[in-house]
Amino acid sequence: MHILFVDESGTPPPPGKHDEKEYFVLGGIVVPEDIWAKLAQDLRLLARKYKIKGEIKWRYFAPAKPGAKEHSLSHLSAVEKESLRTVLYEKICHYKSVRLICVATQVGRAYTLSYIKTADDLYWYSYKQLTERFQYYLQDLERTVGQRVNGIIVCDHRGPKDDARLRELHFQLLNSSKATVTRYSNLIEGLFIAPSHLSVGIQFADMVAGAVFRYVKVGDERYMKQIRPAFRQAPDGNIDGYGLVKFPKGER
Repeated sequence: MHILFVDESGTPPPPGKHDEKEYFVLGGIVVPEDIWAKLAQDLRLLARKYKIKGEIKWRYFAPAKPGAKEHSLSHLSAVEKESLRTVLYEKICHYKSVRLICVATQVGRAYTLSYIKTADDLYWYSYKQLTERFQYYLQDLERTVGQRVNGIIVCDHRGPKDDARLRELHFQLLNSSKATVTRYSNLIEGLFIAPSHLSVGIQFADMVAGAVFRYVKVGDERYMKQIRPAFRQAPDGNIDGYGLVKFPKGER
């Protein structure tokens, strides 16, 4: 069993409420069931070492602004935060069976597509790209190991109405007979949704999404380079379209 944990960076804006260079990123980390406990233990040990009480989030690594609300990393210096982030990325790359799959959606270009008219559409089609690559990964893995490989998806909690819509869209994907929709033969059950502070996998997915968002938004490769080895890739090592999907197609 492989689990795809998903979190987002950026918020899907409604039409007309975005700038032309705005991005929305869905970050995914695929964790085999036997590795999940090891990642959970790694996170517990890091929390103890850095005296962290509460969840770890990408935005907590930003420099503190005067008067800002305190959070679980507020007591750490800039150097300590950078050290912690580096170790977190090292943990991701340490387990060779862990794979990253992310979708970077260029909002302005996406809204030029005839079938994307709302923020929900933007999220939905980004999510479709992500889940398709997860299905392809499971298929590839199945051919390699010569036995059935199943997967489930766990997403971060967004809000009651958003969660309900996503569950319904997920169900439609898995049960669609349309030629334009991938056959999700390796996914089981419906969509699982969990608050990030209660999920080890989603906290790691958040760190991945943040690194990719920083890369596509401002071209900062520092964090992307640290996690690149863990991305799903083609036989020649290329991650574009495999582990890093740029949507709409052809986006640079």
